[in-house]
Amino acid sequence: MDKRTFLKNSSLVIGAAITGTWNSCSPKKSDTQMQEVIKNWAGNLEFSTNQIHFPDSLEKAQRLVQKLPKLRVLGSKHSFNTIADSTVNLVSTEKLNRVIQLDKDNAQVTVEAGVKYGELCEMLHENGFALHNLASLPHISVAGSIATATHGSGLENGNLASSVSGLEFINGKGELIELKKGEADFDGAVVALGALGMVTKVTLDLVPTFEVAQVVYRQMPVQALEENFLKIMSEGYSVSLFTDWTTDTINEVWVKKKVEPGKDTHFEEEFFGAKQAESNIHPVEGMDAQSCTEQMGVPGPWFDRLPHFKMQFQPSAGEELQSEYFVSIEYAFDAFKAVEELASRISPHLFVSEIRTAKADDLWLSTCYGRDSLIIHTTWKQEIPEVMELLPELEAKLAPFAPRPHWGKLFTLDPEFVQQQYERMTDFRKLMHTHDPEGKFRNAFIDKNLGPLT
Repeated sequence: MDKRTFLKNSSLVIGAAITGTWNSCSPKKSDTQMQEVIKNWAGNLEFSTNQIHFPDSLEKAQRLVQKLPKLRVLGSKHSFNTIADSTVNLVSTEKLNRVIQLDKDNAQVTVEAGVKYGELCEMLHENGFALHNLASLPHISVAGSIATATHGSGLENGNLASSVSGLEFINGKGELIELKKGEADFDGAVVALGALGMVTKVTLDLVPTFEVAQVVYRQMPVQALEENFLKIMSEGYSVSLFTDWTTDTINEVWVKKKVEPGKDTHFEEEFFGAKQAESNIHPVEGMDAQSCTEQMGVPGPWFDRLPHFKMQFQPSAGEELQSEYFVSIEYAFDAFKAVEELASRISPHLFVSEIRTAKADDLWLSTCYGRDSLIIHTTWKQEIPEVMELLPELEAKLAPFAPRPHWGKLFTLDPEFVQQQYERMTDFRKLMHTHDPEGKFRNAFIDKNLGPLT
């Protein structure tokens, strides 16, 4: 029986390592390596140590945590700031990439921390299941994405962390902690920025598999947003607006609709003044659309439509920087217009900005905690001095709307201001003290942005 047949016929998938052509040619890594330079995904950041460990079992991971005096955990290295940095030890989840269990009866899947969404999704689909949401690229690891409240898009879709129903982590005392949804401290531990310990296992709630079709519209007048913002953003399961801020139109509107079996998935030729694109296009004008998921209204599995980019290609622009801010949906158009005032300053340095939405959740440090959110994402050219000079200006424009920055992207907001945006910040500090009283998992980023232990 081949692997595909086994996955289709089994109600439990035990210890199946996720592998594929994208990593089959990678050199084998020993448990510990000294690398000359370790960089993040985009190459804008060099980590402060070259000591990196690759445990391939829970037992090895636990021994490492017990032995090492200081460490930070690495997933897919997709963060653009120093949230995962360490001056002493890095511990990678790369080899912790197994599916532990697919529980069909309860519609849940349990995976090790290093599994990447793109590697997991096809197996779920083959077994009749789906995740309710995916980020714009599938190359990111499950635990790392959850830890920073990384999201997808959709007014009725919570971020990726909102599907977590169980969590296992090794805390700073070397203890193995298991939490389930509904238990005390669960809502504080899911989005934890790696500050409670090393996440080793995650259980995700599933939904029945479904298909999605997407169409891209071009040149929608900004005026349409003022009059119909919520209507526009609710016209699909997921809707994204792409703009370079240089004109009075939105460059591209990506509308992703859930395909209902037996029903026609209809897309109008015109959408609030925008017209359907005549071929597949990339979010960044002029870039090759080969790396993008299929458009033109062609139905396909959820995992091959909800992301903007295909797993087998370089996602997004590649050599880039990213920033992202979350504001309450009630301020959506006002926040958009505030950023637009900086158009002449922003546009020379960016690839594109994306406007999207996400549903409120109850996770203490989630950027969507307690409020449905508008998300203003910007993919910048890798012009670091210029971008870092611009961010305070952008943040000042958004300040009246109480922005929360994406934890894994670039921001310069005052730490006290950031902490004030989270009602449960004091509770989270207590949780850090409980699980990591000596600060084994803390680094300069955590100390600065979360404040002192309480």
